[in-house]
Amino acid sequence: MPIYEYRCEGCGHELEVIQKMSEAVLRDCPECGEPRLKKLVSAAGFKLKGTGWYATDFKDSGKKKQKSEAPAKSEPKTGGCGGGCAH
Repeated sequence: MPIYEYRCEGCGHELEVIQKMSEAVLRDCPECGEPRLKKLVSAAGFKLKGTGWYATDFKDSGKKKQKSEAPAKSEPKTGGCGGGCAH
């Protein structure tokens, strides 16, 4: 269930309430009793889990992978015959 933040426009009291999304918005301030509570806009905190999300599938895709084998050494370039003949 989400946590909603409220502030009373009368006395300034702030509170957080765990409510179902289907529940009615609170109106009465628990501090002063006036029906002046307003729901605040706040950022929701959540974590994406499982496959298909950046943290599990694409996190390392931008990094260069190291090769497990050493690159093959190239032979020095000589004439077309590999250096074993007299041109």
